[in-house]
Amino acid sequence: MPGYSMESNPETTARAIGRDLPISPRHSEMICKQIRGWKLEKAKNYLADVVVLKSAVPDTRYKGCSHRKGKVGPGRFPKKAAGYILRLLEGAEANAEYKGLSIEGMVIMHISANPGRSYESYFRRARGRSTPKRRESVNVEVILRETKTKGE
Repeated sequence: MPGYSMESNPETTARAIGRDLPISPRHSEMICKQIRGWKLEKAKNYLADVVVLKSAVPDTRYKGCSHRKGKVGPGRFPKKAAGYILRLLEGAEANAEYKGLSIEGMVIMHISANPGRSYESYFRRARGRSTPKRRESVNVEVILRETKTKGE
């Protein structure tokens, strides 16, 4: 099993990884690009809004979709991918709590989506025929960093 793609200081960071998530690689890359460098609470609120279709994720690489409200430009609502990445962020937050890190100032230091395994199966067709289909999966890794608060 491959590890994380970035080294981090274990005393000030918490991390989580999701392997073979059944989501779109394109949608997961769009979300990761958008929330990289954000504070944890802001990212969690944003992903919760994406799941309920209140906020759109900008589509900067592929511009074949319509414009959305709120100064987003071309964008989409990847509900399924946003839900899985939100659960991953909550898992990383739980790991930070377990390590005794401060949750208030956590920042997404690193988040990336890489292609996972693709599963091959078949669509059943008429007259004993079949059509192959590939199901894609994604590996998403996140590293949260504790920032110093003003009181320290």
